[in-house]
Amino acid sequence: MDFELPEELQEIQRTLRVFCEAEVKPRAREWDERGEFPHEVVARLGEMGLLGITVPEEYGGAGLGALAVAVVVEEVARYDGSLALTVASHNGLGTGHILRFGTEAQRRRYLPALARGERLAAWGLTEPGSGSDAAAMRTTALRRGEGWVLNGTKTFITQGTVGGTFVVLAVTDPGRKQHGITAFVLEKGLPGFSQRPIHGKLGMRSSDTAELVLEEVEVGDERRLGAVNEGFLNTLQILDRGRIGIGALAVGLGRGALEEARAYALERRAFGQPIARFQAIAFMLADMATETAAARLLVHRAAALCDAGLRFGQEASMAKLFASEAAMRAASRAVQIHGGYGYTRDFPVERYLRDAKLTEIGEGTSEVQRMVISRQVLR
Repeated sequence: MDFELPEELQEIQRTLRVFCEAEVKPRAREWDERGEFPHEVVARLGEMGLLGITVPEEYGGAGLGALAVAVVVEEVARYDGSLALTVASHNGLGTGHILRFGTEAQRRRYLPALARGERLAAWGLTEPGSGSDAAAMRTTALRRGEGWVLNGTKTFITQGTVGGTFVVLAVTDPGRKQHGITAFVLEKGLPGFSQRPIHGKLGMRSSDTAELVLEEVEVGDERRLGAVNEGFLNTLQILDRGRIGIGALAVGLGRGALEEARAYALERRAFGQPIARFQAIAFMLADMATETAAARLLVHRAAALCDAGLRFGQEASMAKLFASEAAMRAASRAVQIHGGYGYTRDFPVERYLRDAKLTEIGEGTSEVQRMVISRQVLR
């Protein structure tokens, strides 16, 4: 077993760290307070090849794998969870769905612009009445001539208003439940297709989130993505990969919380010495470091299995479950170590705490992960 990252990924890691220190860290608080999507920095990430990480070179991407995605997402999340969510969701969901289940014509039509970051991808699964029970969706796609007519509403869609290319799941055979769902590729500007921003989020405030509304949206069959009625089966595979990305995001937030808490504990003095010398503080830092390292190993294991073409669904759920809950504990401890200052926006740890909460919800809640894992354990 080799626990060292390949030199290529270490170089990406170093380059991205320098970039984030200069371009992300000084501005993340302002983006968060304004709920402002960082268009300029996202475009820069596209120029660096980080929005087409797993897209093959023939379509303009970097041609790397899930481990590369994990490394990049963690590095960005250490400085800004919202920006990391953009990177994770763009690579893993919308772009990933087209890459894995699109036709050759669809790949050549959509992937180059997505890989370069000229367009952002969004993925429409969740609805107002269906979250964990995704198969209960009510958005429909009905046959009309040689094409389809879509009606319905999606909610909590990342890149919902800034995205240009959308993968949307819809019911095509209601009687078959989850075996009667099909995916479609839509583009902003289609008649009847509109996006409404969602404001007032607890965390991930500079990540774009929206509601998608489809009112008699007519599309040709060339926009169908994958086989008819197999969209939900494909979705489960996309979610497994997405959980690796969210796990990496959680690792980055936990690492950021740890590094900020350590720096503060070494500087802040009480009773004549740095508070880091007090066992209560030192032990909190020890727990944060241990859990963050364990979470990273789980994420990298799932990613390595994925890249090797082996089964990784259970491992992805384990990684996402543990990493997200470890990130919440790390962020909470970081706030505690900062004391009253941790409860203000003068320090980033309160933002890490707000951002980390989403990792316990998105891509399947902690409860769903335990359900997935327990089924495997009891099989």
